[in-house]
Amino acid sequence: MTISGQDQEGTVLKKQKQLDLQIQKLAFTDINKTKVLLLEMRKLLAKNPNPDIQFSYESVRGFIENQLYNYQSSIVSFKEALRILEDHGDIQQRIATLIDLSATYSNINDYELTDEVLEEARRLLKAFPNKMLGARLLCLKGYSNLHYNNLGASLELFLEAEKILTEDFDSLKLKDYYYLSLIYNGLGLVYSGSEEPEKAVRAYLAGVNLCETVGMKSRMSWHYLSVGNAYMAIEDWANAQEFFEKAIAVKDDSSMLSRALAYGNIGKLALQQKDLKKALGLFDKAEFIYQSDYSTDYGNFARLNYWRGLLYTELEKNNKALSHFEKAYRQATKVQDYGQLMLITKELVKYYAGQGDYENAHNHQLLYETFHQNRLDEIKERRTLELDALYESDKRQRESDRLKLQATKLQLKALRAQMNPHFMHNALNAIQNYITSGDVKNAASYLARFSELMRKSLDFSDLEFISLEEEIDFLNEYLSLNQKLRFENNLNFKISVHDDVEEDIVGVPTMIIQPYVENAIEHGIRRIQNGTIKVDFRMEGEDVLLCSIEDDGIGREEVRRIQAEDPKFKNHRSRGTKITEDRLRILFNVPEDENFVKIIDLKNAEGKGCGTKVEIQIPITEINLVAPENNDLSNL
Repeated sequence: MTISGQDQEGTVLKKQKQLDLQIQKLAFTDINKTKVLLLEMRKLLAKNPNPDIQFSYESVRGFIENQLYNYQSSIVSFKEALRILEDHGDIQQRIATLIDLSATYSNINDYELTDEVLEEARRLLKAFPNKMLGARLLCLKGYSNLHYNNLGASLELFLEAEKILTEDFDSLKLKDYYYLSLIYNGLGLVYSGSEEPEKAVRAYLAGVNLCETVGMKSRMSWHYLSVGNAYMAIEDWANAQEFFEKAIAVKDDSSMLSRALAYGNIGKLALQQKDLKKALGLFDKAEFIYQSDYSTDYGNFARLNYWRGLLYTELEKNNKALSHFEKAYRQATKVQDYGQLMLITKELVKYYAGQGDYENAHNHQLLYETFHQNRLDEIKERRTLELDALYESDKRQRESDRLKLQATKLQLKALRAQMNPHFMHNALNAIQNYITSGDVKNAASYLARFSELMRKSLDFSDLEFISLEEEIDFLNEYLSLNQKLRFENNLNFKISVHDDVEEDIVGVPTMIIQPYVENAIEHGIRRIQNGTIKVDFRMEGEDVLLCSIEDDGIGREEVRRIQAEDPKFKNHRSRGTKITEDRLRILFNVPEDENFVKIIDLKNAEGKGCGTKVEIQIPITEINLVAPENNDLSNL
């Protein structure tokens, strides 16, 4: 039996889908197995490219590389996933990928890009809300605020995110559990920074218990290390050692740095308990890892040698103690660790004083005082930089809030100005005429259509974006009711969409186009018989939709002449179009002197006005297949 090429493709696709399900389940619980499956998926995609499967592959690979501390590879994969989403996928997947990408940027301490990506995700979430994705965003913003040492804001963000995720704990997916573990870790960092060690212990333990319960193992070494450090802060040495030992023993976390830190901390505990032989062996193990993988980590080398100096002081091996203190001094100097240098010079003062070398003791006392002042200056400078960063962040937030408030006010104004009183008055009069003349069928039909148009107008006022398809349906109904009820069929209209526009995917700001259509009716064709309005949509670049509204009315010059002669008409103000132009400037975030609306006066062969054409540049977004609140987002 011969298998056709189409059948082979179907078989490969079936394998891809089955493999994708396995990858989604294992990504949070078995990284090594996931790596093997990703390689297998890569081979299948080479045989049969599929954008949906390719997106899933890149997003999971980005997540796995982040867990394996391969941050640049993670960024490459997430960016490729976003590229695929430009042509395929939905807005929720884009938001989730942006949030995951920001987490990787945060891990490499690139907080400028972190904030930039988070802001894009926030903007999309405002237009297309999703509680679970909102919680993830709050979590990452909490970490961003931690970078600026804004502990109060971080605490609020983490607690709000925790509340969202734990409201319906039993319905959470693995990805939600993963972000919840990050939230608990963030809370631990906040409480540690605000000197509330007991709360820090509880927060870190909550993260550990969650990870152990659902089987998430990829970052367990760091989770255990954090719990151990928190127990050390409250001088619970037994529990601290237990968790440091767990940090070393865990197999699924590839981080050797966390293990080196754990070995060093257990060594410090052994030193405190006067188990000097054990301490020395643990310091050697930690140093071996540092030398193998972190040869320039001078801060941790300095710490180890400082502890060795203390150890040899206990053994009364003064020469060895001096050697390690001096080595620690040189290493701490390389990284300008003034806190560590203070500890080292303090021990050197004691050493030289004990040897009767008072000159060296005095010199090191002066060094200690210098380092102490440097440390105070460093703290002051860091706090100044943090305050500057917080000021800039707050300034950006206040500007963003101002623009959002302004946009909201404009949106409400647009709603109030949207429906021309002439249209509403004439439409209701026409319906009343049907009623009084006994034409119940038409009266009921047009009343229902008019009511539906009003309802849509109110519904859209709560949204920032709607699909172009919805906007066109609204315009069709608006123009149709004008045609039937106001102009008694003496109005023609045509709405056309170019082939390059996917109207069900393209999202446009609400209440942007209708005011210009209304303007064309009111100023252009109201005074002529059988006027025509043409509305056309086409793409202009990747993120801009060009809408043109053309009428064959009397033209702007004639309108100005009428306005000058007719006091009633002279007082007419087109509020809707002015509001729309202001909203476009906010959406594009540009100065007031930059225009996105172009008005063209149409002339006939004799040069007389024969209509007006308005071209509007509209910023767009993608809103295809928006997932509902309870959708399974675990495969993002």
